[in-house]
Amino acid sequence: MSGNMAEAGRGVPAGTGSTGDEPTVAFARCAVLFEPADPPRAGTVAFWTAEGIPEPLGEPGKLTVLTPDPVDPNGVAVRTVEARRLPVRDALALLVRARRDAGGNAHPAAVFWGAAADEALHLVGRGRLLPGISPAGFDAWRVGPFDESDLERVAALGAAMPATARAIPLPEQDPPRLPDAVPLVRAFLDAVADTLPRRPDTTGAYAADAPQPADELRDWAGEVATVDTGLRLSLRIEADPDDVGTGPLRAVLQVADRNDAASLADARTLWAPGRTPGWPENVRTDISLAVRRAGRVFPPLSRLLDDPVPDMLVLDDDEVTDLLGGAAARLAAAGVTVHWPRELAGELHTTALLGGGRDLPAGTAGLFGEGRLLDFNWQVALGGIPLSAAEMDRLAEAHRPVARLRGRWILVDPETVRRARHRVLPPLSPVAALGAALTGTVDVDGRAVPVGATGWLDELRRRIADADGGTEPLPAPAGLTATLRDYQLRGLRWLTRMTSLGLGACLADDMGLGKTVTLIALHLHRQRDPETAGPTLVVCPASLLGNWEREIRRFAPGVAVRRFHGTGRDLDPADGFTLTTYGTMRLDARRLAGRRWGMVVADEAQHVKNPASDTAKALRTIDTGARVALSGTPVENNLTELWAILDWTTPGLLGPLSAFRERWVRPDGAVDLDRLAGLVGPFLLRRRKTDPGIAPELPAKTETDRPVTLTPEQAGLYEAVVRETLDEIRNSTGMARRGLVLALLTALKQICNHPAQYLGEEQPRLRGRSGKLELLDELLDTILAGGGAALVFTQYVAMARLLERHLTGRGIGTRLLHGGTPVDRREELVARFQAGEVPVFLLSLKAAGTGLNLTRADHVIHYDRWWNPAVEDQATDRAYRIGQTRPVQVHRLIAEGTVEDLIARTIADKRGLADAVLSGGAAALTELTDDELAELVTLRETT
Repeated sequence: MSGNMAEAGRGVPAGTGSTGDEPTVAFARCAVLFEPADPPRAGTVAFWTAEGIPEPLGEPGKLTVLTPDPVDPNGVAVRTVEARRLPVRDALALLVRARRDAGGNAHPAAVFWGAAADEALHLVGRGRLLPGISPAGFDAWRVGPFDESDLERVAALGAAMPATARAIPLPEQDPPRLPDAVPLVRAFLDAVADTLPRRPDTTGAYAADAPQPADELRDWAGEVATVDTGLRLSLRIEADPDDVGTGPLRAVLQVADRNDAASLADARTLWAPGRTPGWPENVRTDISLAVRRAGRVFPPLSRLLDDPVPDMLVLDDDEVTDLLGGAAARLAAAGVTVHWPRELAGELHTTALLGGGRDLPAGTAGLFGEGRLLDFNWQVALGGIPLSAAEMDRLAEAHRPVARLRGRWILVDPETVRRARHRVLPPLSPVAALGAALTGTVDVDGRAVPVGATGWLDELRRRIADADGGTEPLPAPAGLTATLRDYQLRGLRWLTRMTSLGLGACLADDMGLGKTVTLIALHLHRQRDPETAGPTLVVCPASLLGNWEREIRRFAPGVAVRRFHGTGRDLDPADGFTLTTYGTMRLDARRLAGRRWGMVVADEAQHVKNPASDTAKALRTIDTGARVALSGTPVENNLTELWAILDWTTPGLLGPLSAFRERWVRPDGAVDLDRLAGLVGPFLLRRRKTDPGIAPELPAKTETDRPVTLTPEQAGLYEAVVRETLDEIRNSTGMARRGLVLALLTALKQICNHPAQYLGEEQPRLRGRSGKLELLDELLDTILAGGGAALVFTQYVAMARLLERHLTGRGIGTRLLHGGTPVDRREELVARFQAGEVPVFLLSLKAAGTGLNLTRADHVIHYDRWWNPAVEDQATDRAYRIGQTRPVQVHRLIAEGTVEDLIARTIADKRGLADAVLSGGAAALTELTDDELAELVTLRETT
């Protein structure tokens, strides 16, 4: 007898009750048995106990079970008991709940079949379903195909099955014995698989609940089922030990039952009539079907189906070449593994090898100029040791799939031979070669292949991979009247190393960490070497001209500084620093490009994030020995912006834009960040205020979302705009639809701000109409009572003007800065706020989100939300930067139940991607379906 019957008769009186859970608990206390049937979905689950069974569910009946003998403690007895049977469909939920909810009172058999039900649901949920024909000729689904982990779990279930879970004795067995566990588990899994895809109101094979005769589909179902027969096929390649070099290679097909490792046998005899009478007919049929399937991807296998069966499948050179060239992979997909003999195991590996000489050349700053090329060759290694030139020649001369190398025969695939014959590849530019060395791969004929660097290129790769700029001491440059912090000195070392090598760099520190003073120090340091000395051109937004001029005069008082901006601008003399704006640079690019600059700095480099813009094109025309980009947000929306910045600082590093996207962005839109970081990391230095050791003196920053409720007027406007605009959107397509979506989002955000902004009222009544305005008043009353000062950001100039009018009417002093504010006026406004003349500074987000130093403020209020968290962070950093001595409180006003509320929930996720790749912001929302858009903008009730 199989299994331990010691607990088969254990039963607990179930009783019944009125609560919904009591039937589940009662049935959980029963012993449970599964009774297979044909078709599998006709199987039943029987519940029984020695004391009686619960009545609420199931059909009553008799059940023959094997239990401990009441007289002989060591014996067993066959007995008939009262039971209730449920169809598999009805029993599933009961079993799962019995296992999970009944606790320690559940019968072991109920717990087991609950676990089996969980596994069945897991398999079906993953789509593990195969069509089949039952032995009686009915349509039947079954679980499959199984992977190795599936088989392990099924085997573990079988090993854990208690005797009481299979206590139905097998017929005509003396002494009585129990059915084997694993086949019974498989039968139950098949019963669940055959039940769940069907619906009572459907008809036809593989859909209807009722048994459907389908014997005519048996061949088709058998062909499909060959992917999961439980058999493991392998093709063993053999060579004549006495004639490996010239004799033919032979193939032997082997079969193993995945459930019985001892069944390994030579498959070429398994289906021959009369030669293997011990193998069941269905096994021989399964093997024949599997071989026929494999023969479709590797035709020589079809010869094994001939009568008489060949004693040995002899492969000619073309067939072996086919195996090496891709047939082995196709066979693996068809369930046949190819094993090559050890005497032919070659371990030949090919690598694209880059080199440029042993030592780093002198005058490295000019190394990456135009016209320079590096050697690029295929290298083949055996056992990790590169082949010599003579060995490469011998390999190139190979005309068979085997070659003699180092005293042994080696399997050689055709691609390796082709690379040995054409080992010299088109040379690469030094920048492209450096990029390949950093990533460890290079594109050859549209495929990524491993690449290795040698000589000075490998040395250079190691040097620039050190983000700290090395450990060599760097004396403070003469003329600098500032003491650089440790992280600023590391940044200076890094910039000095990169620019001295002729490479560009992007310093992407958080705003407020001192990028400006670091660049001033770099300029001074470069003046020490005649090869790198020269004037520095700084291109920046107009709002930052004054800040650069003040910082240079403060930290490098002996250096000339002039603005190339406005009317009557002049470049003579062009020493020291020349400051210009992106707009002026675009208009006067020819004059600026006529000078040779020692260094060009692009501050807030995200202004040239569109590589097709006239501004970006103009910047590329300016000749210089060193290019440095400064940006707190090198990636605001997508990887194209990162490409645009780094392709300016180090042209050619990332390749053409189209190839860059294809290489790094997967079809699903995800980015291969680990490999991309290996390429761009050495050229982009990113430090945050929160990094250890960066700016420990900065006080704390607290960020708080401030939900507000719409007023009745706002809610009415909101719902009316949603209703009317969604109707228009549903009836539009293409660009017209996208425009309507963006207009809808803008309108809703303006309504959330204040009805007067949306309605465009000239002399509006402001009080009592906006939840945000009321909360702003409360916040400012508290802030000003405590002696604080606040920055209030909005993306709308019209809203800023409304706020200015409202706060002035309340007697609160304000200043307003927006995109139309002249440069000299901006500087005056900043100076007055910093001097304490007014406690509230109103700013438009786009015009004042970067470059300004407003450390007098200890509160930052985002009146409305931007779609990109990085832009909000930039704005917050006007106050939270070096020089700030008080804790900074950030308040984000969010209208509850609106599109603002839903977008705010996604910003937390988006913030985590801001330093890698960000989605398309508001523009991405134009691609939502009508239903998705309605879900986003519909006003929700709040509690």
